[in-house]
Amino acid sequence: MPASTLDVRGLSAGYGPTIVLEDLSFAVRAGERLGILGRNGMGKTTLLSSIMGLTRHYGGAIALNGEDISSFRGSERARRGVGLVPQTRDIFRSLTVEENLLAGIKDRPRNVIQEAYEMFPRLNERRRNLGWQLSGGEQQMLSTARAILGRPSVLLLDEPLEGLAPVICDELMAAFTRLASSGDMTILLVEQRLEAALAFADNVLILERGRVVWKGSSAELRADDRLIENYIGVGTLH
Repeated sequence: MPASTLDVRGLSAGYGPTIVLEDLSFAVRAGERLGILGRNGMGKTTLLSSIMGLTRHYGGAIALNGEDISSFRGSERARRGVGLVPQTRDIFRSLTVEENLLAGIKDRPRNVIQEAYEMFPRLNERRRNLGWQLSGGEQQMLSTARAILGRPSVLLLDEPLEGLAPVICDELMAAFTRLASSGDMTILLVEQRLEAALAFADNVLILERGRVVWKGSSAELRADDRLIENYIGVGTLH
């Protein structure tokens, strides 16, 4: 399916009785690459989880191509085109790489797993390995590839580079860039590595205590050292 628009209006969400996001609003154009930045604990992961339908919804709306999906379960949002690659790299550890990929293709023909192998040749080499036998980087590739095989129109990436070697980070970011360049996916990226996030994203929003405190282009943020220091951290571009 083609890339979708995403419109979040007045969103309040959290876990149990705890509200993490409060009156949060932003819009993403079809095919846009949006970076979501901020210090730890400011609501970035909660935001992606809320778009996926994994948190408690207190108010506001989440619209996909103009349709309010706020009341939909996560499984229905996935069918409508929302895909999440979680920070926890949720793969089936007791299944092989190929079995994990087959679980992600939904109603597509089995041979589409070749798309994953073309994107990540390392997975082709490990296709018969079990999930627990993979390195952290390979698990991240597998989690990403499985989500992509479902052909989401909005892809949510939650800190995909965390704890990975630089060469693996480069490989993953190159894959994300190819996906974004196809125009078939709108991509929201949460990432602590500021340089990688700004190199990838068209636009950026910064979260502070569950609220949007800044929105603008990557170029604008890159040029504003004071803003980076105030809301993200000192020296994070270096």
